[in-house]
Order: sequence, then C-alpha cells, then structure tokens
Amino acid sequence: QVQLVESGGGLVQPGGSLRLSCAASGSIFVINSMAWYRQAPGKQRELVAVIASGGYTNYTDSVLGRFTISRDNAKNTVYLQMNSLKPDDTAVYYCNAGVKSRPWLRTVDYWGKGTLVTVSS
Repeated sequence: QVQLVESGGGLVQPGGSLRLSCAASGSIFVINSMAWYRQAPGKQRELVAVIASGGYTNYTDSVLGRFTISRDNAKNTVYLQMNSLKPDDTAVYYCNAGVKSRPWLRTVDYWGKGTLVTVSS
C-alpha cells in the first residue's frame, strides 16, 4: 500500500501565496506521474497540474503563470507553489500519484485525503 499525505493548505488573502506539499510513503518501486487536483464546492474535481517522472509539466489554463508544480524524487514528494491566489482558487486540493510497487506490477493511482485552500479577504 501507498499513502499520500498533503500539507500546506490554509486561509490566504487574494493575491497571496501558499505552497502545498504531498509526501508519498509505503511500498514504492517507482512513481510515474504526480499531480494536483482540486474540487470546489458544488463542482467536479479538476486537474490543476501534472508532472511526469522526467520533469515534464502541464497546467490547466486558469493557473498558468501563477502556479508551479515540482517534485523531489529522492523524497517522493510533489509540491505546488501557488502565487497570486484568487477567490476562485478556493477548493480542496488533492494529491495524486501513479505508483509501481514492484517492477512487474502495473501502475496504480493513489490519492491523498486533501487539504483545504481558502482564498478570502
């Protein structure tokens, strides 16, 4: 089994910044892609940013230029630096990772429990 634990959420004023972290632990042979999703009240969960094992990144249009995803493979950790935050960024942010626990096993998607980000004055 693999566990993902997010941290770094909280209350921030519009225009402020937050840095989310997500650490993976457990039975890990290799982590392929890692990503951040978010779900706002009354809305579907959406992909915010994804980073491949080699460092390729992709972002949803609404966060381009404001959010940066990065990862530390030695620590099995993914980060989301969020700048110029807007009230529309308010959501529960979830970490996702595609993990192979053994070389011969398929990649399995794991999810964290989420961390709440509230952008409000």
